[in-house]
Amino acid sequence: MQTILAIDDSPEIHALLDVRLRPEGLRIEHALTPAEGLAMAATRQPDLILLDVEMPGMGGMEVCSRLKADPLTSMVPIIFLTGAESVDVKVRGFDLGAVDYVTKPFDAAELRARVRAALRTKRFHDMLAARAQLDGLTGLWNRGYFNQRLSDEVQAVRRYGRRLSLAMIDVDHFKRLNDGYGHPFGDLVLQRIGEALSACSRMTDSACRYGGEEFAMILTETTGDGAMLLAERVRQTIEALDFRPRGKPVQVTASVGVADAADVGPSTSATAELLLQRADEALYRAKGGGRNRVERA
Repeated sequence: MQTILAIDDSPEIHALLDVRLRPEGLRIEHALTPAEGLAMAATRQPDLILLDVEMPGMGGMEVCSRLKADPLTSMVPIIFLTGAESVDVKVRGFDLGAVDYVTKPFDAAELRARVRAALRTKRFHDMLAARAQLDGLTGLWNRGYFNQRLSDEVQAVRRYGRRLSLAMIDVDHFKRLNDGYGHPFGDLVLQRIGEALSACSRMTDSACRYGGEEFAMILTETTGDGAMLLAERVRQTIEALDFRPRGKPVQVTASVGVADAADVGPSTSATAELLLQRADEALYRAKGGGRNRVERA
């Protein structure tokens, strides 16, 4: 179900939007102040924002500017709700990044049509973006996606105090597998491990191929203890995979390093680079300690 965030200071407008849009099968969330709307947009990640132009305190144009400047919300389409027909106002809104306007009092059919069009475009853009960010071999998110997502999530840690952990996974003795059984078998191993990571992932996790035989899992709203439990499940799942190249059983294992952003330092000083460094250090200890194990930074 797609989610719309309505930011308007009028309870009557919110009630009207509910009546007009809920029959479309949409989830409508409401913010009565600009500050509440900015916070909800960053934490809820809606598919579309309906934004009133005229609000006391901070106007809709300023809210739009802030939303577009924030990496967490910059790609969310915005439709302005306005009681004015001023061309100058509309041009300014489009220049700031809005995708459409709806004039109050709005016609129900027109409102639904404009919302459907914006959501349809959003789905198409999301599909294209996802294809560009997927690893061709494993179907997991690729390195480019990993870098951007980790940066965004660390920013959320710094701004909102959210919990975040990172797990780095490396296939043990992968070069030996490639050399002994050939690259097609090595590719099969990576594909099966990608499937294992997907199976172990929750809806909020991001399983990525970091490069070569190394993988990463971005674990949002997850403590270090919770990340350790998930990492151990990943390790056991990989260990249980059945590989029989040339009819001969081959054991494949992986080592995992886990880091909790809360253990890196105060949330205000957390960086993606430091969190990745700590997870890599834990991974190095796991491999140095005998492999096929999980270590925490």
